[in-house]
Amino acid sequence: MNTKTVHSVINAGKSYQYIDNGEPMRGGMKDVYFSPDKSYVVAFYRDDQDFSSRERLRKIVTEYYNSFFNREGGHYYKDLYCWPTDMVELGKKVGLIVPCYNQNFFFKKGYASNDLIKGKEKEGKWFASPKFRNKQFALRLDEAELGNWLSYFQIGVNIARGVKRLHAAGLAHSDLSYKNVLVDPVSKSAAIIDIDGLVVPGLFPPDVIGTADFIAPEVLATKHLDVKDANRKLPSRLTDLHALAVMIYMYLLYRHPLKGGKVHDLDTEKDDLLSMGEKALFIEHPQDASNRPKLNQLNPKELPWADVTKLPYTITGPYLKELFDQAFITGLHQPNNRPPAEMWEQALLKTTDLMQPCSNPACEQKWYVFDNTISPKCPFCGTPHKGTLPVLDLYYEFKPTVWKPENHRLMVYHNQYLFQWHANRNVIRNERLTPEQKVPVGYFTFHQNKWVLVNQKLATLKDLTEDKEIPPGTMVELTDGKKLLLSREEGGRVVIITMANK
Repeated sequence: MNTKTVHSVINAGKSYQYIDNGEPMRGGMKDVYFSPDKSYVVAFYRDDQDFSSRERLRKIVTEYYNSFFNREGGHYYKDLYCWPTDMVELGKKVGLIVPCYNQNFFFKKGYASNDLIKGKEKEGKWFASPKFRNKQFALRLDEAELGNWLSYFQIGVNIARGVKRLHAAGLAHSDLSYKNVLVDPVSKSAAIIDIDGLVVPGLFPPDVIGTADFIAPEVLATKHLDVKDANRKLPSRLTDLHALAVMIYMYLLYRHPLKGGKVHDLDTEKDDLLSMGEKALFIEHPQDASNRPKLNQLNPKELPWADVTKLPYTITGPYLKELFDQAFITGLHQPNNRPPAEMWEQALLKTTDLMQPCSNPACEQKWYVFDNTISPKCPFCGTPHKGTLPVLDLYYEFKPTVWKPENHRLMVYHNQYLFQWHANRNVIRNERLTPEQKVPVGYFTFHQNKWVLVNQKLATLKDLTEDKEIPPGTMVELTDGKKLLLSREEGGRVVIITMANK
């Protein structure tokens, strides 16, 4: 084993070891070597780095590292980014010290039929394609790797939070794609990698224009112009927001939002440039169906997901439909109209409150979004919901004694939890929740042929319909039209119950 030592250019006297067997792992721009204990890697740039690039890297491992991780809430982001911790030099070669990915981001099983990718990194591309989950495809992923539909909502929340935090710091990732995000549906986690390409507007320009499929239309449409041309569009916070929207769409629907059946040019390369750039059109555009995928041209391995009639984007629920419209219709060629990362985070979280477990044990997705109909059914396997279904609409006090709907509802299922962020609108469900705020305050259960809410921790729960207090340790039946005050505190909510599927 040929162990070499390299020295930090940031911290005098600090050195790192790595194993050089002559064959490093080769990334797009770097050669990567493991440390002896595999807790970190040393990644050397193949090309010389100029003063500006070195300065960018120095800032990433010092100033930005400190602002992200060495302050309150920093621990949350440690798992969300694979962030370089130090900068080293060997002769003229510049390198970075980067922590190794968590174990859950490596395939434990991989393919269902063989172990060819066992131990490989779980790049997001494995989970954004329909063929790797299609039972007719020999190289499909093992079911133990795939999670269920709900897993991908939580993955989307994590990615949106990662992008939100970068943008809050005035940074852009510049190459956000499923190549640079690792995902694990089993633990519902994600990690954003390739942080060394961060763009600081006006200070450090981007190294690359992005990864195909995720490059914003305005970047592709102007890539023929000189870099110094004022009309040339380069990666920025706004192009990250396009990539984020594409990624969320692909993780939930396993197809690309712009790759449809419309042909712009017989030259494949020109056609691709137009369809993803200047002429980009949402495949599910409600007023322009010209780019809808043509079923007779689709690979059977992509079905049923590529069939936008069978599984339209509206199955993701009303909050996400609105944001997909904003991202792929109004904001597709108007970057300032793209939804910010925090809007995606909140829409995904509110959508998880609309989810129902599918009662069919053979359903591959296991969960679906309540479609607001009288007789809901799973869009994936067609199984109808059995029995009554309590729907809780949340209201807030607009002014004393005036309550307004919150445009937020909670679907009930057996053993579903109620949390502080449901009971009180001043508790925001985000990465800053305290451990205490993550503890359920109640739960719903189907008990003796009735739906009930069991109060665990709500000090001031009241049945307004019956004018009756519901102290902790007792329960209240959920009936059609019933009103419950969840909390008397500032920001406390009222819920009104509707029984669907009666």
